[in-house]
Amino acid sequence: MIVLTKLNGEEFVLNAEMIRYVERCPDTLISLMNGETIMVGEPMDEVVRRTVSYQQSKFMFPQSIGQEYSRRAG
Repeated sequence: MIVLTKLNGEEFVLNAEMIRYVERCPDTLISLMNGETIMVGEPMDEVVRRTVSYQQSKFMFPQSIGQEYSRRAG
């Protein structure tokens, strides 16, 4: 999930898994998998950065868990 801002300044949370594509026209328009579109205040590059960061965070293995696992396996 990523936090974005509507053009009226209201923040909302978007399920990043639903993003089909993002375009600049000149505001940022997000098209979702279900056909809906959302105009947001963030620049296109920022929406992409947040989406990529979200996707990467799903695969991160917290260090503390990794250290505990290493101690037990070692």
